[in-house]
Amino acid sequence: MLPLAVDSTRDTRASVRVLVTGGSGYFGEILVRRLRERGDEVRILDRIDNPDRPAEVELVLGDIRDRATVERAVSGVEVVHHNVAQVPLAKNRGEFWSVNAEGTRTLLGASQNAGVRKLVLMSSSAVHGVPEENPVTRDSQPRPREAYGRAKLEAENLAQQAVERGLDVTVIRPRTILGHGRLGIFQILFEWVRQGQPLYLLGSGANRYQFVHADDLADATIRAGDRAGPSLYLCGTDRFGTMGELLADLVEHAGTGCPIRRLPFRLTQVAMVATSKLGLSPLGDYHALMYGRSMWFDIEDTRRELDWSPRYSNHEMICESYEWYLAHRAEVLARHGASHHRSAVRRGILKLLDRLP
Repeated sequence: MLPLAVDSTRDTRASVRVLVTGGSGYFGEILVRRLRERGDEVRILDRIDNPDRPAEVELVLGDIRDRATVERAVSGVEVVHHNVAQVPLAKNRGEFWSVNAEGTRTLLGASQNAGVRKLVLMSSSAVHGVPEENPVTRDSQPRPREAYGRAKLEAENLAQQAVERGLDVTVIRPRTILGHGRLGIFQILFEWVRQGQPLYLLGSGANRYQFVHADDLADATIRAGDRAGPSLYLCGTDRFGTMGELLADLVEHAGTGCPIRRLPFRLTQVAMVATSKLGLSPLGDYHALMYGRSMWFDIEDTRRELDWSPRYSNHEMICESYEWYLAHRAEVLARHGASHHRSAVRRGILKLLDRLP
């Protein structure tokens, strides 16, 4: 049995007026729920509305790149949690920059003008590209290797400039997010596992790879919003192993008998990048870059300064996510118009893997 959720609410606290940008997306929706559970007044800024949005949660329907919309969204708000992002699955380089960087610029300016007390920026481990060494720490130099990571790093740079102008901004860098309802490319994996099809490792599978559960990330994010003063926090689980072990754990849990096979690292990576650029594969540049490589964060600063600890291991995350998919598969396959991380993914050229001997 998984551990019970930890309530990040302080014993005595007044309700806080909070804006969650991207609050209709996968992680944003979880964050909104957690904020509501502790009694905060929540407003969402997003381009879409979820049918199950609580009536008491206000929606500002619009684009993070539209200044008038953003100014309306931040009006009267004390804390902003910024989660709007054009994700790697979208593979739109122009929107990586206009949404993730320039949209952040617009939000930072509007927040400062509106007197926002605290802004928490959700960044990405993609800013580190392929790290020169592990674990990655707060002192590790970011070196993004593709368009998404470069745009997210620019958002961090803009945040630092806003801090120098007097806005209190904290940056969160999460490892790859898992948890109930997390889909995107994981939906392809879970469908293969459900059908007992082969799973493929890139190289030996000995690369260590760390995830973070969405609930653990939400807990850290809320704690960061409560803490005065700008900072940077790295978030990931403290119980993880190799990519090969992760897939083996999932196969054993599912009991569907999937064989696990290995593909040559360099040749397969070149093919992944090429088919992504041609629009033949759902995988983005970052997926091709990191699937066969190691990355994990040192989370001790986050643990100490936020009084936070991850509750979920890699094993618990992947198994919970798979079980959620099985229980909601029909709903997922029928869903239209949701964010990339809440939707099924077209496999494209990955269907050819079904024909490998």
